[in-house]
Order: sequence, then structure tokens, then C-alpha cells
Amino acid sequence: QVQLVESGGGLVQAGGSLRLSCAASGSIFSINAMDWYRQAPGKQRELVAGITSGGRTTYADSVKGRFTISRDNAKNTVYLQMNSLKPEDTAVYYCNANALVLLELHARDYWGKGTLVTVSS
Repeated sequence: QVQLVESGGGLVQAGGSLRLSCAASGSIFSINAMDWYRQAPGKQRELVAGITSGGRTTYADSVKGRFTISRDNAKNTVYLQMNSLKPEDTAVYYCNANALVLLELHARDYWGKGTLVTVSS
């Protein structure tokens, strides 16, 4: 199994910055993509940013130019640097990892419990 633990959320004023981290642990053989999702109250969960094991990144249009995703493969950790935050970025941010664990044949998705980001106007 894989455990994902997010950290770095909190309260910040509009225009401010936060850096989220997500560390994966467990019987990991390999991790493919690692992604950040978010879910605002009353809204569906949406993909914010993703990064492959090779470093290829993708971003939602709403965060392009403001957020940067990165990962440290040696530490099985993914980061999300969030700059120029807006009130509409307020949400619970979830980490997702597509990972292959020891003794299993296929990779599957694992989720963290989320970290709350609140941006005040």
C-alpha cells in the first residue's frame, strides 16, 4: 500500500504564496504520475497540476503562470508552489499518485486526505 501525506496548507491573503508538499511512503516499487487536485465547497474535484516521472508537467488553465509543480523522485515527494493566490483558489488540495507497489502487478491511484488552502480577499 501507499500512504500520501499532504502538508503546507493554511490561510493566506490574496496575492500571497504557499507551498504544498506530498510525501509518499509504503511498499513502493515505482511511482508514475503525481498530481494535485482541489475541491472547493459545492464543486467537483478538479485537476490542478500533474507531473510525470520524467518531469513532464500539465496545468489547469486557471493556474498557469501562477502555480508550479515539481517532484523529488528520490524522496517520493511532489510539491506545488502557489503564487499570486486568489480567493477562488480556496479549496481542499489533494495529492494523487499512480504507483506500483511490491507484489502487485498493476499500478493504481492513491489519494491523500487533503490539505485546506484558504485565500482571503
